[in-house]
Parts: sequence; C-alpha cells; structure tokens
Amino acid sequence: MQRSLLKINISNELDVVLAYKRAMQLSEKTGMTLSNQTKFATAVSEICRNVVEHVGSGTIQFSLVGEGGINLLEAIVSDRGRGIGNLDYIYERAHFGASHTGKGMGIVNSRKLVDIFKIKTENEQGTHVTLRKRIPAKAPIITKSLQELWLREFDEDKDISPYEEIKKQNIQLLDLLEKLRIRNLEAEQQLQEIRRLNIQLQQSNSEIQLLSEEKERKNLELQKVNDDLDAFAHTVSHDLRAPLQNINGIVNLFESCLKAANPEEAASLLPMLREQAYKMDKMITGILAYSLAGHHSLHRQIVSVRQVLHKVMESLHVPASVRVTFSEELPVLYTQEIYLYQIFSNLINNAVKYHDKPEEAKIDIYCEQHPHQLRFIVRDNGPGISHEDQKQIFSKYEALGHNLTRNDSSGLGLAIVRRILKEKAGTVWVESKGRGSRFVFTWPLNELVTEQETD
Repeated sequence: MQRSLLKINISNELDVVLAYKRAMQLSEKTGMTLSNQTKFATAVSEICRNVVEHVGSGTIQFSLVGEGGINLLEAIVSDRGRGIGNLDYIYERAHFGASHTGKGMGIVNSRKLVDIFKIKTENEQGTHVTLRKRIPAKAPIITKSLQELWLREFDEDKDISPYEEIKKQNIQLLDLLEKLRIRNLEAEQQLQEIRRLNIQLQQSNSEIQLLSEEKERKNLELQKVNDDLDAFAHTVSHDLRAPLQNINGIVNLFESCLKAANPEEAASLLPMLREQAYKMDKMITGILAYSLAGHHSLHRQIVSVRQVLHKVMESLHVPASVRVTFSEELPVLYTQEIYLYQIFSNLINNAVKYHDKPEEAKIDIYCEQHPHQLRFIVRDNGPGISHEDQKQIFSKYEALGHNLTRNDSSGLGLAIVRRILKEKAGTVWVESKGRGSRFVFTWPLNELVTEQETD
C-alpha cells in the first residue's frame, strides 16, 4: 500500500529548506519521536542539497508506505542528471574511514539516518534516492480527510524569505527609477521645444541635458548596487540558512542521544556537525573579508613579505607532500599587512586546494621589480586553468572552472584579491597554458622600503 502525500520541486536552497521543514512536519504528524524526526529531515535535506549542487533541479515526493504490517514515511528524491558513476567508491571510502568532509559524504551520512535507503542511478538517466523511516505502531490512523487537512495547513504556511523581501524592494526601486527616466525624457522634450522658441536659452538647456545624463549614469550605478545587494542577500538567506538549519537539527539529535545514554551514536554525529560548521565558517569568513577589502583607514606599517608568508603558512592546512618555497629576495614594504596576508592566503590556499596531484605539488613564490611597480608571482604545477575560465574566476561567487562543486569554497577568494588590489591601484591576472598556473599581482613601487630606510 502506498499513498502520496506531497510533492516539492527542488531547484535552489530555499526549496531544500522547505523540504527539510515538510519532512519535520510530516514525521511529527505521523507520531515519530523528535530524534527520528530530526534524522529523517536531515537525511532528506542532505540528498536534496546534492540535487541542487550537482544537478541543479529535481523533485521530492513524500508518501505513506505499508509493507508487511509496518507503516513507513517515504521520501523519494529524483533528478534527471548524469547519474552517479562512482557509488561503490563512495561507500568504500566511508567504510575505510575516509574524510567526513569530502564529496559524496551526504549520501553516506543520510544512509545512516533512515531505516531504509535505496539508490537507483543510471548513466545519463538520472538518480532516484528512496529514504524511509518507520512510523510508530501507536501513531494515529491517517485518513484521507486528515491528509487533506495537513495539505491545507501547508498551503497556509508560507514563510517570508529575506531574499524575496529585498528583491521586492529592489523591483520597486527600479520601477521608481523607470518613472524618473520617463519624466526625464518628458523634460528633455520640453527643453527641446524651448530651444526652438528661444535660442538665448540654448546654453541653459545644454546644462540641463548634462544633468539628465548624470542622473541616468547614477541610476545605472544604483542598479548595479542593487544587483550586488541581491547577490549578497541570496548568499546570506540561502547558503547560511541551510547549514544553520542542519546544525540545529543535528544538535537536537545529539541531545536526544545523550538523554538516551547513547554516546556512540552521539559521537557519530560530530563529523556531520563539524562539516556544517565548516561550511558556515568558510562562507562567513569570505563575506566579511570581501566587505572589509578596500577600506582606506587600515593602518600601514613596515612589513616583511617573507614574515607575512610564514604567518600565512602557519594558518593554512598544507599537506606535508606539498612543497612551498619562497624566494630569498622578497621585499620589505611600508603597507597594510592584512592586505598582503589576505592575498597570499587566498592564492596559496587555492593552489593547494585545487591541485590534482598533491603528492607532487610544488608552489613557488617570488617577486620581480619593474620600473613602476612590483610584481609578485605565485606559481604552481597543478592542472592549470582553461582560457575561458581565466577571467571568470576573479568574479564574485565563482570558483575555479575545473572544480565548481567544492563544498569548502566560498567563491569569494579571488574576488577579495582583486578588490584589495583595486584599492592599491594594482592588478591581478593568471597565466596558464596546459599544466601549471602563474598568478601575478602588482604592488605600488613607492611602498618599497630600502635598506637605508630600515637601518
């Protein structure tokens, strides 16, 4: 026996949050304990997020299922992607204790949280993931009228998204700007009529025209600011809300395990909790660094670039197999230390993170003095960056083209580098043909400290 309850289309993080919420509500209404509610909803959220991150869109169907006298709450998450070609490898890595923050761990973690877990996947024909949780025997009888009542409650339960609210305000503002533009055009027509009637006012009309063009330019700038605000709001309301929701669910489950005196199950939840906290930390750090980059008031001091690089290496997790070398002729500058720290931290971290052969990785950092500027180079022997990705990677919310689905990337690192260098009247670019990449950024030569000045 199978009875359909609810179907949700999944195409963004808000849909993932909605799927989590409906899973919690349905499991509560079917009589599950809070612990089992959280397990089921967390598993649903993990699989739905995989659909958004790796495919882009899909659906989730909630149903009631009866098998052998046992009633279960079922969720089937479906997509029409390319399929999962390495499912056995994912399970094998989990069996031998591989990293709990790697690709595919959402499937492994979800499998542990439900009573029945099945995956049907075929090459180029999509994936269907079935998750089932047992409904308690003492649960109330779910009639058709009760099911209809639930659906009415869900229809009335419509949360207001901060992202949608800000977007609505932006649309209203753009509408107002359009009205101002139309009024400016009407005023221009009147000015043209005045010019025909009175040549002596031609100079005044020309000045008004210049003001109108300035307004139009300001309107375009304001629209760009609104676009940035829209992107920022999207990041905050989507990317931060989802892991926060998961953290809350895992903490509730953790408390339930402790109350039940089940420390082993509680300990098994810690890697999932660390993963969600790590995602939030990466995104928050990236957003704060991007918003702070370019502040004029930062204090300048005498800075040894070599010492800055040592601080960066101490703060990063660099595998022992990765060889990082600094040139002996790195300069001393009178500048803002935090700027250099952020730039080198992002460039070195990317070189390590995206290297396809970490056991052979080499990263060289050196400086060249040119007539009007210093040039710092961070060179690696990684997989290289395709020509079409070399400009794209410096934009906000873009990760490196050859690995767009990393969970540990905020998509802001290189945008932060470019913003800092814009403040310093410098530039940054990448040179890559085949294997290996050279990230080059310029620095003002007038900040170079000579040996006489350091004595």
